[in-house]
Amino acid sequence: MTIFRLPDEHIFPPPELAEDNGLLAVEGDLSESRLLLAYSMGIFPWYSEDDPILWWSPDPRLVLFPGELKASKSLKQTIKKKIFNITLDTAFEEVIINCASVHRKDDGGTWITDDMIEAYIRLYKSGFAHSAEAWFDKKLVGGLYGVSLGSAFFGESMFTKKSNASKVAFISLVQQLMTWKFSLIDCQLTTPHLISLGAKEIPRTDFLELLKSALLKSTKKGKWKLEDQNSFPMVASKPVKVKFNNS
Repeated sequence: MTIFRLPDEHIFPPPELAEDNGLLAVEGDLSESRLLLAYSMGIFPWYSEDDPILWWSPDPRLVLFPGELKASKSLKQTIKKKIFNITLDTAFEEVIINCASVHRKDDGGTWITDDMIEAYIRLYKSGFAHSAEAWFDKKLVGGLYGVSLGSAFFGESMFTKKSNASKVAFISLVQQLMTWKFSLIDCQLTTPHLISLGAKEIPRTDFLELLKSALLKSTKKGKWKLEDQNSFPMVASKPVKVKFNNS
C-alpha cells in the first residue's frame, strides 16, 4: 500500500494512484492555494480531529448533473408552500459551524475540524467557497456549503434542524447553478440522501474528464445571490446526456 506524504511544495500525486478506498496522500496544509489545487485535480481533504490531514480521490465518484435533479412530490409541495426562505452566501460561517456541530452530535466526531472551518472561511472570503441557507421564522434551520471552480461545484457538507430544510436549500442552489450553466456538482461520497435527489456514481476517470472540461470555464467568484426561482424548472424535462471521448 502506497500513501504519499506531501512535501511543503504545493503538489499532489496523480489521483489515479489513490488506494482502493480512495486515500491518496497525507499531511500538507489547508492553505488556499493547496486546497484549490486539490479540488482542481479531483482531490479533497477528509480526516478526523486526531488524524493528520488525509487527501482523497474515491472511485467511483458520486456526482449530480444539475439537469438531472430530482424532487419527490412531497418535497415539491414543500417548496411551493415557501415554508423556508432560501439565501446564498448570507451566513457561511454559521452554516459550516452548524455542519460541524451536527456531525459531532450525530456521529460522535467530525471531519470539519477547527482548522477546516478556518480554511473554508478563508476560501469564502476570497470568493471560492459558498453556502446556501434555509431560514424559518428568521432562524437558520438548514444549509450546505462547498467550493466552486469553473462550472463545477464541490459539495462539502449540509445540516438540517427542521425537516426538509437542507433539501430545499440544496434544490434551490442546484436550480441556480443550472441558470449559471454549471455542468457538474461533485457530491464526493455516496449517500442514499443524495441518490434520492438524482446523484449517481461514475468512474473516477470519467469524473476527472468532466472536471477538466468544467475548469475551462471562468470561475464565478465573490458573493452569490439567489435569483427569482419562480420560473425555474423543478427538474429537467429530459435527462442530460454526457459524452466522453472514449464513448
